[in-house]
Amino acid sequence: MPAALSVVTEQLPKSQVGMTIEVPTELVDATYERVLNRLVSRARIEGFRPGRAPRALVEARLGPAVVREEVVEAMVPEVMRQALEEKSIDPIDNPDVEILELERGRPARLKATISVMPEVTLADVTTLHPDLHGHDVTEEMLERRLEDVRQPMAEITPVEREARLGDIAIIDVEVTVDGEVIESETQTAMEAELREGVLLPELLAVLPGTFVDETREAKVTFPETYSDQKLAGKNATIRVTLRGVKEKVLPPLDDALAKILSSGVHDTVESYRESVRQELEESVRAMEKLEREQEVVRALVEASSVEVPQTLVDRELTSQLESMERTLNRQGLKLERYLEYVGKTLDQWMAEQRPDAEARLKVDLVLAEFAKRENLEPSDEDVIKYLDEQATQDAELKGQVAELKKSPSARRYFASRLRRARVLERLLEISGART
Repeated sequence: MPAALSVVTEQLPKSQVGMTIEVPTELVDATYERVLNRLVSRARIEGFRPGRAPRALVEARLGPAVVREEVVEAMVPEVMRQALEEKSIDPIDNPDVEILELERGRPARLKATISVMPEVTLADVTTLHPDLHGHDVTEEMLERRLEDVRQPMAEITPVEREARLGDIAIIDVEVTVDGEVIESETQTAMEAELREGVLLPELLAVLPGTFVDETREAKVTFPETYSDQKLAGKNATIRVTLRGVKEKVLPPLDDALAKILSSGVHDTVESYRESVRQELEESVRAMEKLEREQEVVRALVEASSVEVPQTLVDRELTSQLESMERTLNRQGLKLERYLEYVGKTLDQWMAEQRPDAEARLKVDLVLAEFAKRENLEPSDEDVIKYLDEQATQDAELKGQVAELKKSPSARRYFASRLRRARVLERLLEISGART
């Protein structure tokens, strides 16, 4: 049995562990022998057949520095693997290794700095006071929903009056940025419904009350994700000229229409209205649950303490950047071109994204610590059962279950989903936010 490594560790600041490793002479000499044998087999020296030159000659030709470098490359990865395994350390990136001593016939000494997952000081969930509030289904919400389901049946007729909310306006649109007309955004005789959620809020604020051939202007800022990269994030002026107005008249909600809208399930308006109200109630309850989960997580994260290592942030940003690059490539864009469009360097993009990446990681680290404390880590059997349950609710997933069960990455993904669901449920239970 080969001699064991001598490993001494010390806790360093910023979620790092220092490690001093002494490698026994036997392992050092064995590595030198292995490396020299490999170098001799590859050596091409005049006067000798390939691989037949004397080892001393090969070593002299290469020089001690080259041989030592080859030994370092051969020995360090295995030494570090053994040392990390012995001390049960799970690094979050490659250790930074410094060679203190290394020569034949003597023990080697290495010094390593290892970044590890940070310690999380978890808040007491029972002391949290999340800001929770409920939502009521109002008559206004119900009437709006009943209007929405009748929209496809509306009768549309031209009218000679000013534009009003709910109308369909015929408009000419001109967009300017820094005084320059953007031809790609210019449109004539465009139909636009004056309705919240359909038209830009800035236009919805100025168009009602407009008469035919009258022009109104609105200042807008295009989102960073806008499809035309020349406009993404830019301030613009939209000039709209009204060319015509069409009025939408919804059919009256009577028993006959209630039966049609419900596919024959409800014979009366009263019954149909109650069913729509119940659907809204279910939607509101689902929204409330999501809000409770988000608020409890926010309260826990804010009350907990963890210093996110920059190494971890860098890795998160790299992953985010690679994902964005794949998306851009599918759209026929190169990352460099995209950055030119948005007027940012790669360093600027990374600097802007860093706070959000750090915030996401803090949430992940806090929830992971909570899962560990509460023993919420799912077993393999739990994951398989969860996958089967999810497949019953997703037709597309159902046909892939057998393949997904064989895939380690798929099982890790579903394990993560199940773990998060358990964490959220447990947080709601402990904090008293579950209803």
